[in-house]
Amino acid sequence: MMKPFLLAILACTALRAAAVDSLWLLKPARVFDGEAIHQNWWVAVQDNRIVYAGSAAQFPADTYKGWVVRPMDLPGKTLLPGLIEGHAHLLLHPYNEVSWNQQVLEESRAERVIRAANHARATLRAGFTSVRDLGTEGAAYDDVGLKAAIEKGIIPGPRLLVATRAIVATGSYGPKSAAADVDYPKGAAEADGVEGLTREIRTQIGKGADLIKLYADYRWGPNGEARPTFTQAELNTAVEVAASAGRPVVVHAVTAEAMQRAARAGVNSIEHGDQGDEATFRLMKEKGVAYCPTLAATASVQQYRGWKKGLEPEPPALVNKRQSFAAALKAGVTICMGGDVGVFAHGNNALEMEMMVDYGMPAMAVLKSATSVNADVFGLSDRLGRIRPGLLADLLVVDGNPVEDISRIRAVSAVMKDGKWVK
Repeated sequence: MMKPFLLAILACTALRAAAVDSLWLLKPARVFDGEAIHQNWWVAVQDNRIVYAGSAAQFPADTYKGWVVRPMDLPGKTLLPGLIEGHAHLLLHPYNEVSWNQQVLEESRAERVIRAANHARATLRAGFTSVRDLGTEGAAYDDVGLKAAIEKGIIPGPRLLVATRAIVATGSYGPKSAAADVDYPKGAAEADGVEGLTREIRTQIGKGADLIKLYADYRWGPNGEARPTFTQAELNTAVEVAASAGRPVVVHAVTAEAMQRAARAGVNSIEHGDQGDEATFRLMKEKGVAYCPTLAATASVQQYRGWKKGLEPEPPALVNKRQSFAAALKAGVTICMGGDVGVFAHGNNALEMEMMVDYGMPAMAVLKSATSVNADVFGLSDRLGRIRPGLLADLLVVDGNPVEDISRIRAVSAVMKDGKWVK
C-alpha cells in the first residue's frame, strides 16, 4: 500500500498548478530547524518559501481560509532543512573505480559531464539540496555549465557554489610524468606571484566562479611529503583579489604551516587539515576561519589501499585524522560538514556525518554543521540552512530521529527543493 504522505503528493500535485493561493502544511513528529529540535511543530510552504514554522497550536488557520491547504501528515518522521554538502567534486567518481590520474587524462569531458549529471541527481535524492563544489579537476569550467543546467531545470541537482579549475603553484600538482620532458595536462590551473595569481583569479571569476580554491600545500616535498606551496604574500594577494569581487577563498591544506599561512591570510575555510594541532586551530578560531575535515575521503582512500575497516587497526592517516579532529573540537573552531565526495560515491554524503559523530562530535552539532553552520560560512544564511519563515523551501524528511541516531539521516522519505518535491 502506498504511504499516506506519498498519496498526498500525488493527489495534490495537479492542484498546485491551478491554485493561486495554496500551500503545503507539513506535520512531522519533530522539526530540526537548523539549530534545535522541536516537537509538535508544523511547517507551511507557499510557492518556494517557508511561510510558517512553529507550534501546531498557533498555526494561523484563519489566515488561510479559502486557500487550497494540502496537509501532509508525517508520523514518526523528522523534518530538516535541506542538507548542505561543504566539499564535493561532482566531476569525479570514486578512485577505486578509476584512478584520479586516469579520470583527468583519459576520460572525455563529455563522459565526465554525463557522470556529473548522475552524481548531481544522486546527491539531491540523498537530501543534499546545496553543494559547494571545489574544483573540476581537469574539466575546465564544466561545473559552471552543470550549475546552469540545474538552474534551468534541464537536469535535477542541488544548488551549486562552484570553484571552477582551482589554483596550484607551478610544478606542485598532477598528473605528472616520470619523464621530465613530458608535460601532462594538469588537474588545476597553475599560477604564481602577485601578477599570475591576480590574472588567474580574475579569469576564473569572469568564467563564473562563485569562490576561489587554492592548494596551499601538496605532496611535492623531497620525499613526496606534503609541503607548503604558496608563500604568505601570495595567499594574502589571493584573498585580497578575490575579496574585491566578493568571492571567498577556500584552501586545501594538510600541514600545520600551510594552515597557519592560510589562516593569517584570512581565507574562508581550510579543507582537510590532517596535521592540524590545537595551536593551529586556535589561530583559525581567532581569525574566523572554518574547518572542513573531510574524514570520509581519508577513510575511503585507506580502504582502497587495502585497509579492512573493523578488522584491522586504523592506519596512521586515520589516527592523525582523529587527533586533528579532536584538536579542532577542543579549540572550538567552526567545523563545516564536507566529505570530499567524489573520492567516494556521490549520494553517500552522509558517511561524513556518521564519521564526525564517531570521532566525537555530538549528533546535534553535526546536524547544525550540515545546515545552519554551512549556510553561515558559505554566505547562504539569508536563503538556506534553517527552517524559518521567509527562507527558501529546501526541506528533507527522514524516518526516525537523527539526533538520537545520526544514521537516520540516510532514511530519506522525501526531499523538497525550491518548494517542489524532487523525491
